[in-house]
Amino acid sequence: MSTDKTEEKSAAKPRTAAKPQAEAKSQGVGEPASGRGLKLHHLRPAPGAHKAKTRVGRGEASKGKTAGRGTKGTKARNTVRLGFEGGQMPLYRRVPKLKGFSNSGFGTTYQVVNTGRLAELFPEGGDVTPENMVARGAARKGELIKVLGTGDLPVALRVTAHAFSATAVAKIEQAGGTVTALS
Repeated sequence: MSTDKTEEKSAAKPRTAAKPQAEAKSQGVGEPASGRGLKLHHLRPAPGAHKAKTRVGRGEASKGKTAGRGTKGTKARNTVRLGFEGGQMPLYRRVPKLKGFSNSGFGTTYQVVNTGRLAELFPEGGDVTPENMVARGAARKGELIKVLGTGDLPVALRVTAHAFSATAVAKIEQAGGTVTALS
């Protein structure tokens, strides 16, 4: 009789075939096969990475009674608007407004070169053009140049520039040079 019972039990439980060893290794035990079964809801943050938000003002515990606002005063009771200075005249009303029209943005600015500097840069005389003055470091490239009459000029120069002062013209012509104004 005992053999009959063991046969009945074995008949009731059908044996399943074991997975082949190579297939189990490639898929991993309990893991989806090669990412096909990976879903967005399977992802979880690393343990300890997620920290719960601090809920303030929920009873007298860590941040309960005053909720991190200190005691009394406007900022403890309600929000203060941006730029509020406690009733003092605020900065945006203290600073005067820019009114009216100014012509200063439309003025012409010149690079200034004195006649004394021209005498240092061109001791042998000759032609002086804006390109020559830029090459010798008297002015910056692409800007208008005005020659002023400060300094002595012992040599004759043929000066070409965008503007001249009256004293510069007098000194250049007195030294035997010429003046040409560019427009």
